[in-house]
This record gives sequence, structure tokens and C-alpha cells, in this order.
Amino acid sequence: MTRRAFWGGGIALAATPAWAAEPLHDVTFIDDFDELWRTLGERYCFLADKQTDWDQVRSFYRPMALAAKDDAAFTNVVRRVLAELYDAHTHLSDPPYGAPRWPLFDLLAERTGGMVRIAAIESGSAAADAGLKIGDRIIAIDGRPIETVIQDLMPKCLVKPDAAADAYTINVAVAGYRGKARLLSVSSKDGASRTVQLPIKKRPDLPDVESRMLPDGIGYIVIRSFSDTATADAFDKALESLQDAPGLIIDVRENGGGDTAVARPIMGRFIRERTAYAIMRRRAGAGLSAPWTEYVDPKGPFTYSKPVVVLTSHWSGSMAEGFPMGMRDIGRATVVGTKMMGLGAAVFPIRLDRTGIKAQYSGEPVYDTKDRPRWHFVPDVEVADGSDILAAGIAEVKTAISRN
Repeated sequence: MTRRAFWGGGIALAATPAWAAEPLHDVTFIDDFDELWRTLGERYCFLADKQTDWDQVRSFYRPMALAAKDDAAFTNVVRRVLAELYDAHTHLSDPPYGAPRWPLFDLLAERTGGMVRIAAIESGSAAADAGLKIGDRIIAIDGRPIETVIQDLMPKCLVKPDAAADAYTINVAVAGYRGKARLLSVSSKDGASRTVQLPIKKRPDLPDVESRMLPDGIGYIVIRSFSDTATADAFDKALESLQDAPGLIIDVRENGGGDTAVARPIMGRFIRERTAYAIMRRRAGAGLSAPWTEYVDPKGPFTYSKPVVVLTSHWSGSMAEGFPMGMRDIGRATVVGTKMMGLGAAVFPIRLDRTGIKAQYSGEPVYDTKDRPRWHFVPDVEVADGSDILAAGIAEVKTAISRN
């Protein structure tokens, strides 16, 4: 039976002429919309911090859900509702082709002096290949003025303008659309203008964990994801091969996050007793619950006790932010790099009961052991955008070794 069979089948035949004149309303879409709006209103942990008028979100988007003609149209309504929260951790789980990408993609852009400029570029990305530079002013995207694109993507239900919403929307704009190449028109610091194409670039298929010995015998382990349970085992093997190194660098600059259950046993390789590494809360009523403390337990077969540096970048996200913060809070690492994505909470999944649309939303805000928000986390040694983070990390670990 189709979704509209209730209205087009036997019950409709028995209806009065007045009922027959009514438009076809898709109860599946409207019920799922109400489920989404209610769930986020009750459980989204940052709602009190936003300038989002949640009642207006319902008034603005519910008629669109009611008028949606097919699954694609309704999915777009769901996407737009999620975007009203301007949170890069709150979005569709699998956006369709042509949907706006969520930030960060391969560029970090910021508004400075009334202009939108490139602040950071992901290493090895199409943006880096195209020769874009930090400081370039973005004039247009796909031939449309940047401010027009930003205005089109800006949340529609704000109580008042919000710098955080502007920053989020700028980076949605420069990320482009899923599955599509981009044209960026930019002007350099010397005023020269150019338009560059950013094609779809397939990322190389690299292992989640790789290791090697750097010059001077410093150990180096890159962790690209915390999503696979096999990552902890791979890290153990890497650490075993580097256990005699006088210092260790762990690189999470290319890591978009994953599961706490994967990252926590890795932290456990560096301690000898149970240690607090984070504080968490959960949405409770209009505010947040009482805090609770998260702990790391020691994990063998040996404890690496020599100096450790963790490298971060703007593309370190979610658990790849929690891991550096946790390593610092258990007293086992110095964090070197740039500020990270600023994804401040553990996420909860939601599957709408009728359409099956899947999404995620920020559910449990995370804080360090001094109760400072993860989204405000700053590295111990902050490296300027465009500078060599690995070189800075090597210098820091050498300094720590010399003090031992």
C-alpha cells in the first residue's frame, strides 16, 4: 500500500463531498516532521545557546512538510530544519546528491573586515591543488556573489543575527554541494582576481593507523579515524614497535572523529591508574543535567611513559577533539596545532519512524576535567595557519625529552 493509500483508497470513497474536495495531505511526512521537531526541541543540547526561534521553525517548515510531493522534497525539509541549528554535528546521516555539504569540507573561511577570506586550506585537497591561498578573498561561488549564496543558506528562523550562524553558513557556502564540483572566484592580497575550478577529488584509501620512526628516533603514529574497533588494536601494534622511542607524536589532523569506545583504550596505554578525562552533561528539560565524569582505565601490556605530543588541525573533529583534550587532561600529552572543528558534543542518532530518514544531533556536551567546554579548546602550543604543524610538534617533543 502506498503512503497515500489511506486518502486515495476505500476510506476516501466513503467520504462526503466536502472531504473529497480537500487536498491530499501526506500524514507520513507531517507525522515525521512533528517527531523531528519535538525530539530536537526536547533533546538537542545546545538549543538554549542558539538564536533559533524553535516555535517559528515549526510554523515556517511544517507547511512545507505538508506540501511535500515526494520523499526527496520532504528530505530537503528535514535538512533545512536541521540547518536552522547551525551546528556542523547536526545533519542528515546520508545527504542526497546536490545537498549542501556540511562544514568543514576543504576550506575554512572567515568574515574579516566585511569580507569573506580563506583562513585555512586542507592539505592535499582540491582547494590546495588549485593554488588557493590563505588570505584570498572569496568573491563568488559558481558565478553567484558570495553574500547572495550566504543569504540563501542562512537559517530563516533566527531571533536576531548571530555571528556563529554567519560563520557556520559561510563555511556551508564554500563547501559547495554534495557530488558537485565548485567554481570559486577569488582575489588575492595584491588585488589580482581569478576563478578556479575545484573538481571532485577522490581521497586516497589510507589505513586508519600508520606509524614510523622520525629523525632523532622520535616515534610517529597517525590515527585517521576512531570509527573502527580495529583501530585500537592497530595502535597497540604501532606502539609496540615504537616503545623504545624517547618521545612520541600522535597525529589526529586528518581525523574526523568516531567512537569514544575506540579512543579511550588508546588513552589507556599512557596511564597506570584510573584517571578522569572529561565531564559530560545531557539535555534535561529546558537546560542540562547534572554533570558526570568519564574515566580512562589503564591498558597493557605496557605503559608508554615518555613525552607525548598530539597534533591537531581545523579538520580534527568530534572524538578527534575529545582525544587531544583527554590526553592533556590525564596529564599525558602536550597538544600542538590549530584550533579544531569545535564540535562540542556527543551525538545521538534519530531515525524518523515512517520515512526512515536518518540524522544525528548534538546530545551530550563535553567538557574538560576543569569543566571548560570542548568547543573552546585551544592547543597548548597554537600554530599559525599555514605553518608546519609537524615541525612544531617535533620541536615540542624534543624540548620535553631534554627536560626528562
